[in-house]
Amino acid sequence: MEEGYRITDPEVLKAVAHPLRVRMLGMLRADGPATASQLARRVGESSGSTSYHLRELAKYGFIEEDHSTDGRERRWRARHHYTSWDNVQMGATPQGREALKIMKMRQVEALVRAIERFDESDWSIAWVEASGMTDILTKLPPAGLREFFERADALLTELEERYADDPETVKAHVFLAGYPRRDMDA
Repeated sequence: MEEGYRITDPEVLKAVAHPLRVRMLGMLRADGPATASQLARRVGESSGSTSYHLRELAKYGFIEEDHSTDGRERRWRARHHYTSWDNVQMGATPQGREALKIMKMRQVEALVRAIERFDESDWSIAWVEASGMTDILTKLPPAGLREFFERADALLTELEERYADDPETVKAHVFLAGYPRRDMDA
């Protein structure tokens, strides 16, 4: 799997921002290859619907057929670990601004799903104590916020490597967000 997919076309960002497509792409990235039928059961849709949206994801280069098995059903896999784009470049057109707005909402929806699925009774005390989220109001210039994201990414990579063999290692949702705030914002 390739590391990242850098999007420069607003049409491509808008295509992946469809609610079902972004969810299925996330599942393929997190859980590995799957068929349209398997994904349909997980997302509560028909296999016809998931098949159509999988073909659209393939058309725009997000996924590809997985030929590693000799099964009779068509299996799909993600081509990249993550998707990125340049906010300035993407926001230079009305279509790009709309695509950015839609994608931000999909990211918020993913956060809400992760929170809703986390049931403390299913996890050890260590996991319950380590989990959660925070809201930190800080003062930084744009360069400082950019550095924060870069260092957070590097730290996560370092921690993944350090704890790779730990028996309690599982996939964890980690969301980072940072936006400037005007003093009068609620």
